[in-house]
Amino acid sequence: MVTNQDVAVRLREIYKLMQLAGMNRFRAIAFDRAARTIEALPEPVSDYIEERSLTDLKGIGKSIAEDIYHYAENGHIPVLDELRETVPDGLIEWLDISGLGPKNIVKIHKELGIETMAELKEACEDGRVASLQGLGEKSAEKILRSISWLEQFGQRILLSEAMWISAPFRAVLSKLNGVQRVDVAGSLRRKRETIGDIDLLVAAEKEFAEEIFDHFTGQEQVTEVLGRGETKSSVRTGGGRQVDLRIVSPEEYPAALLYFTGSKEHNVALRQRARSRSLTLNEYGLFPVKDDGEPDRTRPLAVKGEEEIYQKLGMNPVPPELREGYGEVEEFEEGPGPALVTVDQIRGVIHAHSVWSDGKQTIEEMARACMERGYHYLGISDHSKSAAYAGGLSEDEVKKQWDEVDTLNEKFRDEGTEFTIFKGMESDILSDGSLDYPEALLEGFDFVIASVHSALDMSRDRMTRRFRNAIEHPAVRIVGHPTGRLLLRREESDLEMDELIELAAEHNTAIEINANPWRLDLDWRHGVKAREAGLLTSINPDAHTIDGIDDIRFGVAIARKGRFETKRVVNTRSAEEFASWISGTTN
Repeated sequence: MVTNQDVAVRLREIYKLMQLAGMNRFRAIAFDRAARTIEALPEPVSDYIEERSLTDLKGIGKSIAEDIYHYAENGHIPVLDELRETVPDGLIEWLDISGLGPKNIVKIHKELGIETMAELKEACEDGRVASLQGLGEKSAEKILRSISWLEQFGQRILLSEAMWISAPFRAVLSKLNGVQRVDVAGSLRRKRETIGDIDLLVAAEKEFAEEIFDHFTGQEQVTEVLGRGETKSSVRTGGGRQVDLRIVSPEEYPAALLYFTGSKEHNVALRQRARSRSLTLNEYGLFPVKDDGEPDRTRPLAVKGEEEIYQKLGMNPVPPELREGYGEVEEFEEGPGPALVTVDQIRGVIHAHSVWSDGKQTIEEMARACMERGYHYLGISDHSKSAAYAGGLSEDEVKKQWDEVDTLNEKFRDEGTEFTIFKGMESDILSDGSLDYPEALLEGFDFVIASVHSALDMSRDRMTRRFRNAIEHPAVRIVGHPTGRLLLRREESDLEMDELIELAAEHNTAIEINANPWRLDLDWRHGVKAREAGLLTSINPDAHTIDGIDDIRFGVAIARKGRFETKRVVNTRSAEEFASWISGTTN
C-alpha cells in the first residue's frame, strides 16, 4: 500500500525534472501543488486511490490522478520514468545554486554538454559559461561563488541557526534613523525547520534607504556584498549564508510583509480571493480594480497591518507559521482558527537529561535552571539501560536516582519553593516493541517516554509494529522523537505515522514535539491529522545542558505550524494537572 509520503515524493520529483526539461511551467507547478495536497491529507491517500476519488481533492486534476493510480497499481509513473531518462541526475543539484534558474541550467547543459557540479565548476573557471549568450563573466563568477559556498556549508541551515544569524542584523537595523519597522520574512518568519536565504524587511522613507543599506552591508559578519540596488541588497555572512534586505515605504509595508512572508501557494490563494472581490493584491498594496479590469494603483486601500488585509479579503488573519498553502485560507475563512500555543504558556520542562546518563548538569542544577526561567516543574528522563553509549541507567541506578529526586523535592518544599521534579525515563523501544525494564520497575516511574535509538532502518511494517506495541504499553505516556530524523544529517524512519497518531490519541498518549533544532520531530506536516484525531503533544527540549532548556522555543514554533492549540500541549498544564494526566486520572 502506498503512503502519502511515497506519492508526494514522486510528484515533487516530477515537478523538479519538468523544470529542468524545459516543460510548461504551469504544468510543472501543478505537480508541486498536488504533492502539497497529498502531504496535507489527514487521511491515507490510499483511501482515495481505492475509491478512485482523487479528483475530489483540490489541486489534483484528472491527469495527475491517473498518474497516482498507475503508481499505486504498478509501482511507477510513466511520465517520471521518461523524465528520469531525459534529465541527468546531476542537474537536480544545480537547482540549489543561487541565481541559476532552470532556464540557464538547461542552456548550460545543452550547449556545453555537461551535467555534474564538478563539470559546471570547471566550465565556469575556464570561461565556457561566460561565453554563453545571456550569461557572461559576472554570471560565471556568481555561479562559482555559490558552488564554493555549497561545497563548504550546504544549501540549507537549521531554523535555530537562521534565527541566530538574523538577530544582530535586526538589532542594528531597528536602531537606525528612519527605520519605522523591521521584521524577518520568508521561510524564517514561517518557522520552517530548515531555511535557505534569510529575508529581512524594513519600513522606511526613500530618503533613508542609502544610509540603511550602508549599515546593513557594513556589518561585521558580512564577508561579501552580493548585490545592492535602490530597494534591495544582498550579502553573504561569514558562515556562508545569504541575507537579503528589502526597504519599502511605511504605506507599502503591510502588503510587503504579507507577500514576502507567505509561501507561493498561500499568496496565490490570497490573490484569487482579492480578484473575486474586484481587488488586486501584490507586494505594494491592495488596490481596487477599474472598469477596464486594470488595478487602480492611485487608490490603494488604507491598511495599518496584515490583519486588515485579511479582513478586507473576508477572512480572519492567518498566523505567519501557517501560511504554507495547506488549507489555511479556507480554514480561516470559516472562523478564527485554532488558539495556537505560545512560548509563555509552557509551564514545565519534560524530557531532560542529567549527569546520571549523558547530561552535563546534575538534577538539581537542571531544576534550578528551570526555576530561573519561570517553569514550575521538571520531568527528568535519563536514558535506559540499553542505551549504554549514553550512560543508560541500571535498575539499581534508577532506584538511587528516585531517592535523589525525593530528597530534592523535600528540599524545595522546605525552602518554600513551589517546584516539582517528576521521576521519568526515556526508555528505549526494543526491536520487538517492548521496553527496557521489567514491569515492576516501569510502574515506579511517574512517566515514561518511549523512544527508538537503534535499528532506525527497519521496514515500515516492522517499525510501525514496534511503535504500536510501545504506545499500547500502560507505562508509556509520551512517544519520543517518533521518526528519528536528524535534519540535514539523517533521513526519518519509514513508518505509518497516521496510524500511530490515531493509536496514540486513542490511548491518551502524547507524541512529543522534540524541540532540539536537529530533530523538530513530530514533523509539523502531520498537524492536520493530529488535530483531527485529537492527539496530545508535549513540547520537549530533550535538554542535555542548561542551555538546551531554551530550545523549547523552537518546538513551540513547530507546534504552531502543526496547529496545536494550548489545550493539546500537556506541559502547558500546571504541575498538579500534569501529575493527574501522567497518572491516567485525567485526559
